[in-house]
Amino acid sequence: MEKKKLSLTKKEAKLKAANYCAYQERSQKEVRNKLFEYGLYKNEVEDVLADLIMDGFINEERFAKAFAGGKFRVKKWGRNRIKLGLQQHDISSYCLKRAMAEIPPADYTATLVALIEKKSTTESETNLFKKREKISRQMIYKGYEPELVWEFVKDVVV
Repeated sequence: MEKKKLSLTKKEAKLKAANYCAYQERSQKEVRNKLFEYGLYKNEVEDVLADLIMDGFINEERFAKAFAGGKFRVKKWGRNRIKLGLQQHDISSYCLKRAMAEIPPADYTATLVALIEKKSTTESETNLFKKREKISRQMIYKGYEPELVWEFVKDVVV
């Protein structure tokens, strides 16, 4: 069954978008896409976006900090994967740097070591080199820097 296209007035769309933003932090890209789904034209979308930014519903820096902090604390993502996620939301380089500063270096390395230790206990590979390779590959996929991963894998996995 085909999804029915919404067609809202500018005022209705602004109210719905404000509720959408109030539920959780949203990027400008997410809200822009949602407004297009509501059936608004480009100039109307930009007007509503400007109003939402002025009213404090959308804040790029606040979104970037919440995104980075959440992905690090909840999903245990590394810096590279978080940066990639923020770039997909079209976040400016200034906000990206501010968001990365939210991750304390001590917590970052402690999380990486804990992930490596956890994976080391669950990995069934008996060959030490293959085991280290598998673990480091998974940590790099999670977004941790390869140099940092290898430094800790050599120490932890024995």
